[in-house]
Amino acid sequence: MKIAVLSRRLRSYSTRRLKEAAEARGHRCIVLNTLRFSIGLEKESPELYYKNKPLSSYDAAIPRIGASVTTFGTAVVRQFEQMGIYTANESLAISRSRDKLRTMQILSKHDIGIPPTAFVREKRDVLPAIERIGGAPVIIKVLEGTQGVGVILAETVKVAEAIVETLQSARQNVLLQKFIKESRGRDIRAIVVGDKVVAAMRRMAQEGEFRSNVHRGGTTMALLLDRPYEQAAIRAAQILGLRIAGVDLLESDEGPQVMEVNSSPGLEAIESTTKIDVAGAIVADIEHQVLFPDVDLKQRMRFAGGFGIAEFTVHNMPDLEGKRLRDCGLDRKSIHVIHITRSSSIIPNPRGDDTIERGDTLLCYGALNELRQMMPPQRKSRRRRRAANGTTDAEG
Repeated sequence: MKIAVLSRRLRSYSTRRLKEAAEARGHRCIVLNTLRFSIGLEKESPELYYKNKPLSSYDAAIPRIGASVTTFGTAVVRQFEQMGIYTANESLAISRSRDKLRTMQILSKHDIGIPPTAFVREKRDVLPAIERIGGAPVIIKVLEGTQGVGVILAETVKVAEAIVETLQSARQNVLLQKFIKESRGRDIRAIVVGDKVVAAMRRMAQEGEFRSNVHRGGTTMALLLDRPYEQAAIRAAQILGLRIAGVDLLESDEGPQVMEVNSSPGLEAIESTTKIDVAGAIVADIEHQVLFPDVDLKQRMRFAGGFGIAEFTVHNMPDLEGKRLRDCGLDRKSIHVIHITRSSSIIPNPRGDDTIERGDTLLCYGALNELRQMMPPQRKSRRRRRAANGTTDAEG
């Protein structure tokens, strides 16, 4: 494949690693400065120009769009999409994640933990908003800050009011967010690629600092995520539409709290801390999406030697309900559970210690005769019942 990395920082660690990983897997990879593009729009002919020359053919692009060029950068990514070129993250998903308020608004609709958050415009609304999210101390965030810049801890309501007023006078929109005391200056950065967490680390703030960002002097340690934190990271990325994301989570008494989702996560700290080839995982996911695009598995596997795919909802099934996956005996029946849909969330590649609950929908691959026995009996339609009784709708 021929892959473009869209980045203004041609010599940055992340850009260099993505290029190295792509070339190590046999692909041609070229780094293109996002700001050197121009867009051409004509009837039935979306075009991109690089350094005023028509862009040559590419199979995929990896956007590394900085916050300062979000509008133009996402327009370039959108043009790649219009031209039928695969992008590792789509322009709309990048725009969603870049705006902290928009991110929280989208996540708040779903069953996923987030710190109580408020957005206000007037100074008189600051105090009621702080009371609604649990009182001082409170975190104040500029909507489009990165690497801990524009994140302030206000110890009292008066200080919070003064900070908000000052930022708003400088034409900065801000969020008010509950300070999760029990996190104690720590957070978790999880890197999501596709439908899995490929690496995770805990970040710890230096003494006297509440921000744990590595750019603020924080330290890191490799981490194997517990299932709730792993699922929260994956779901947050999926909800925003990102295939590649750095998801920041707080460890609260109520479980994982998604603090932020980054569409262009830095790779240096996570790779040096965990010793995991995150860049390689990103390129591998692109290979899967471009070289092996989604197909209708039911059509592809229906006649594969008596094996196929079936989906059914667990209801009044005592052999499954409340039992761990490893204890259900599905392996003995040559049935593999590909994923579990629970409410609006998906548990991909469930583990043996995952418990099946009533209402779960299981997507399974296995022997067709075994799958048929697990399917609930189909209720006859009114038309079929009448036909069986020797009547039709017209005769009824």
